[in-house]
Amino acid sequence: MQAQGLFRYFRMPEFGVFRQYMRTLPTNTLMGFGAFAALTTFWYATRPKALKPPCDLSMQSVEVEGTDGARRSAMLDSDEPLLFLYDDVTTLYETFQRGVQVSNNGPCLGSRKPNQPYEWISYKEVADKAECVGSALLQKGYRASPDQYFGIFSQNRPEWVIIQQGCYAYSMVVVPLYDTLGNEAIIYIINKAELSLVFVDKPEKANLMLESVENNLTPGLKTIIIMDPFDSDVMERGKKCGVEIMSMKAFEDLGRANRRKPKPPSPGDLAVICFTSGTTGNPKGALITHQNVVNNCSAFVKVTEKALHLNSSDSHISYLPLAHMYEQLMLSVILCHGAKIGFFQGDIRLLMDDLKMLQPTIFPAVPRLLNRIFDRIFGQANTTMKRWILDFASKRKEAELRSGIIRNNSLWDKIIFNKIQASLGGKVRFMVTGAAPVSATVLTFLRAALGCHFLEGYGQTECTAGCCLTVPGDWTAGHVGAPMPCSLVKLVDVEEMNYLAAKGEGEICVKGPNVFKGYLKEPAKTAEALDKDGWLHTGDIGKWLPNGTLKIIDRKKHIFKLAQGEYIAPEKIENIYLRSEPVAQVFVHGESLQAFLVAIVVPDVETLTSWAKKKGFSGSHADLCKNKDVKKMILEDMVRLGKEAGLKSFEQVKGIALHLELFSVENGLLTPTMKAKRPELQKYFRSQIDELYSTIKI
Repeated sequence: MQAQGLFRYFRMPEFGVFRQYMRTLPTNTLMGFGAFAALTTFWYATRPKALKPPCDLSMQSVEVEGTDGARRSAMLDSDEPLLFLYDDVTTLYETFQRGVQVSNNGPCLGSRKPNQPYEWISYKEVADKAECVGSALLQKGYRASPDQYFGIFSQNRPEWVIIQQGCYAYSMVVVPLYDTLGNEAIIYIINKAELSLVFVDKPEKANLMLESVENNLTPGLKTIIIMDPFDSDVMERGKKCGVEIMSMKAFEDLGRANRRKPKPPSPGDLAVICFTSGTTGNPKGALITHQNVVNNCSAFVKVTEKALHLNSSDSHISYLPLAHMYEQLMLSVILCHGAKIGFFQGDIRLLMDDLKMLQPTIFPAVPRLLNRIFDRIFGQANTTMKRWILDFASKRKEAELRSGIIRNNSLWDKIIFNKIQASLGGKVRFMVTGAAPVSATVLTFLRAALGCHFLEGYGQTECTAGCCLTVPGDWTAGHVGAPMPCSLVKLVDVEEMNYLAAKGEGEICVKGPNVFKGYLKEPAKTAEALDKDGWLHTGDIGKWLPNGTLKIIDRKKHIFKLAQGEYIAPEKIENIYLRSEPVAQVFVHGESLQAFLVAIVVPDVETLTSWAKKKGFSGSHADLCKNKDVKKMILEDMVRLGKEAGLKSFEQVKGIALHLELFSVENGLLTPTMKAKRPELQKYFRSQIDELYSTIKI
């Protein structure tokens, strides 16, 4: 009936002229019209559909009454934070057990040797090995209890997860150790956590620990389990100082021969003691419970589930340190959904090769890596035309992003961005960045170029990993999203910096089931971080944007992060550099979008000339300050003092600019108490700082 009606409609007199006109057209023209109509119909039928965001993007957080302006996720139905997403997953032991079930015993952990494919072990194999490790710990006399701590000093690899799951199966606690802390900090942690047994990946690390025992620096260390092969010299050295050395295989075999039934933990039990790198003094051990981690995972999945639909076919590349809660969170999310985890070879320079071989679908990142990818892309676009095409294509993809369309199969993807996507394996469908701020320019471009869901998060160890996260569908940059469903976030006044909560600015404070329980044996430091009402004071300054998202705008103390996420205490570094003979004053500067430090140095008028003469340079004070070789010698002397004082590589400045005039109260660069006015110094030397960052390549 509808067809007949349509036919009669087109038979009406007013369509007669049109029909006559169509009869006069050549056959080729009619075929062209038909092809165009077919293509148009096909485009409308197959065009990508916009992603539906999980909440109203114009108001992503809601103020909670009676909380001094605290805000919660708009995704919640009430003011109560989300506890657990899955009823059967309340601990990290249950997280893995769910993965065993939903994976259908699929591949779990994979590793590879150079130029070789990944080799995999299944979920049930991991569960079996984990129970053997836990049983071996019990056989060694340890208890199935959350007061039993064990160290893991290793790069990311399958054994890391096996040991961790072995501890969780028997309610035990892991204490990660990592190289960047330095030897003194590692010794401190071993003693602070009273670690008597530590798992290490390489015999070199075992020797490092045996040296500390020999020097009576870690008298409580009694057992070292080594993952890689080792020779008899290590074992003999251990015997001489009373430390038992065992291979990982022998340790597993011991547990297999003395198998014990798991004793799973409770949600409130301690799971991880994550030592923060610290800025001054010794690292602090954040006490993280099973509930903390599972709650943070639940909130992460809640935000992303409709866009991602994580499942056992997904794969994750593990290269960010497992000693940090960021990667711990990501692995827990992956294991809970029965997906597989491929580990990098241990050399970050080979990461791109690992990505091509693994072809991950899930790829967590940090700004430093994203900056390198961005710089490499534009470095290869080495002509004006290539840059124009790249910019034009990215703008077209950005327009789609603003419409909520995420895809990697557009015309621009096929002819421009396919190589970029292939460099990450070609199958990435989700990325997340955290640990430090990322440039809005870099983030927006990579979102367009990679054609995948790409979120940015904010948090710290003390709130397990994250407290804010951008939501799928919001592809604006320059903010860290709204509070996650597990957290309340509020801003409190910082009057000395003129940040007032009434104006929507202030120190970021977090409360919720993802907030840690305190620092190991540090009640005073715990009280500094957690107030009497349970609010975690982050030390970061934030600002609420009109759409309910949070923007990080400052740091409460003179502490900041570099692009790779390392904290910097500039005053500590300045005090070391001031011991350099030709240096009168120094201002150390770093930025969260840069990977290294620079400094402004005022040479000492009284000593520079004589110091330079010893080095073979002559001239007036002004002439010496203009001499590039003199500047190089001053930098080398500063770095030498930094090494002697134990500064880490990322704490050393990579370049300096010399300035003739002293910082003073009169020129507005010092306070009346002779302290540096850092914001003013930053503004005053902006051009020199920008020049240093533009010319130094590391």
